[in-house]
Amino acid sequence: MVSQKEPTDKQLVERVKRGDKRAFDLLTLKYLHKIISLVGRYLRDQDEVQDVAQEAFIKAYRALPNFRGDSAFYTWLYRIAINTAKNHLVSKSRRPPDTDIDVDDGEFQADSAVLRDDNTPEASLATSQMEDVIYKAINDLPEELKVAVTLREFEGLSYEEIAEVMECPVGTVRSRIFRAREAIEKKIAGIG
Repeated sequence: MVSQKEPTDKQLVERVKRGDKRAFDLLTLKYLHKIISLVGRYLRDQDEVQDVAQEAFIKAYRALPNFRGDSAFYTWLYRIAINTAKNHLVSKSRRPPDTDIDVDDGEFQADSAVLRDDNTPEASLATSQMEDVIYKAINDLPEELKVAVTLREFEGLSYEEIAEVMECPVGTVRSRIFRAREAIEKKIAGIG
């Protein structure tokens, strides 16, 4: 007797292409939290985040017949979500917020003594100021550096996955992340 195991993304995509809408529901459930988190890096308003995430899934569903499988489904979906969020910001003539970073996000923050919470007003103020500096530094980056470092530090994608999302070589991704981290570190050093 063959044990029932969860279908792969590729199997679900094939089922959707054959007209099985429930298969897309499974893909949506699998990636909804990650897409909401990703979109939340671009938008502050939670209602807008939900709407843009939903729009990204709708766009993915409509574009799925053209999905060739050259990349993993989730990297393709991430690309759609990033583009949907950026298009939403452009339509609203806004830039991403620069004050809503989670202190626990991002490896590059972990070693900063300023971010340790001592539960004092001074520590809270220092943490808030550091968050502002980090988010401003990220938002001031050129778009390709910002996307690369966000996908790596906040979404935890591998360099290879980021290369697929950004449609560029892995070496380019490494260079962009290095340059982004360097720029962020310079901004942080400037407040010390």
